[in-house]
Amino acid sequence: MTTMNLFDLSGQTAIITGGGRGLGEWMAEALTDAGANVVLCSRKKEACIDVRDRINENGGNAIAFRCDVTDENEVQQVVDATMEHFGTIDILVNNSGTSWGGYNPEDMPVDKFKKVVNVNLVGTFIMSQAVGKKMIENGTKGRIINIASVAGLKGSNPEVMQAIGYNSSKGGVLTFTKDLAINWARHGITVNAVAPGFIPTKMSQDVIAPIKDQMIANVPLQRLGEADDMRGTIVYMASQAAAFMTGQTIVLDGGVTAG
Repeated sequence: MTTMNLFDLSGQTAIITGGGRGLGEWMAEALTDAGANVVLCSRKKEACIDVRDRINENGGNAIAFRCDVTDENEVQQVVDATMEHFGTIDILVNNSGTSWGGYNPEDMPVDKFKKVVNVNLVGTFIMSQAVGKKMIENGTKGRIINIASVAGLKGSNPEVMQAIGYNSSKGGVLTFTKDLAINWARHGITVNAVAPGFIPTKMSQDVIAPIKDQMIANVPLQRLGEADDMRGTIVYMASQAAAFMTGQTIVLDGGVTAG
């Protein structure tokens, strides 16, 4: 096997939650470029259909479903449909997420805090459990990749952003990744996470715009993240090149957390 062959995902199938826009869209395109079949799912099926159509027009192989990752029945339907269509699930990218910011911790509505944790952490568990059962049942030495955030590594400056629910949920995702990795290592399943810094997307660019200069000033590499940063990272983590890595987090933040 040559070095470049380590990154070949031909014949493998990846489920990407939140695959209809932003990071999910970019990662789906990257996994397709590496040869994988992709299954796109999110609460907004129309967005996933748009990405599916573009991937298929460019010679890839993608299907799309609606899926609320907090709904066990909808998650199971996606897993079953993927198995029926492709016969295997080799890669899971837990990317679906939400946030509810703007509140000081003493004022944060409890129901909003619970909603963020339910999507970002509980939803990651539900999807991982459903996919993991299939991987174990079929003897698949799969890859589970959780999209966390640098926000899960530290608190946020309240003068820049208030997001205690988001930060807490992403911190939980990082510990969940470690625990699941240890549990499923005996099955040959690796579980890792990516913790991106700020990467402008259609969804986040309006939030970032007013504080963009302040953000960049805090980044040693003097820029925000870009689509290609996520594309390269996700292909590596899904590939044979990362076969000996599990329970780890790749921090993709331009050096912000290095200091």
